[in-house]
Amino acid sequence: MEQGFGNESPRRHTDHPLRKTSRYLVLIDAGGSAVARLFLDTREQVAEFDASTEETALMTRGLSPVTGAEGSEWDKALRGHSADERRKATVYTLDV
Repeated sequence: MEQGFGNESPRRHTDHPLRKTSRYLVLIDAGGSAVARLFLDTREQVAEFDASTEETALMTRGLSPVTGAEGSEWDKALRGHSADERRKATVYTLDV
């Protein structure tokens, strides 16, 4: 007979390297709806969500955006967006 009553004991903690922090938040139109995309300092995308969320407002509070993500450093990261969408994009450099 199994003695599996109660809750399982927690496992030992293992040290994993922490994820890098996001450096850029890009608000960009994607087919008629605004999306927020988070990028590392290497311009690698780590998240995408609806730009109208409260989290977007909290992340951008007090920051000065740059309009346009047309530079060559954004070519690979935003390759699915049109030149017009990239021109109108808002780029925030996050405090990390």
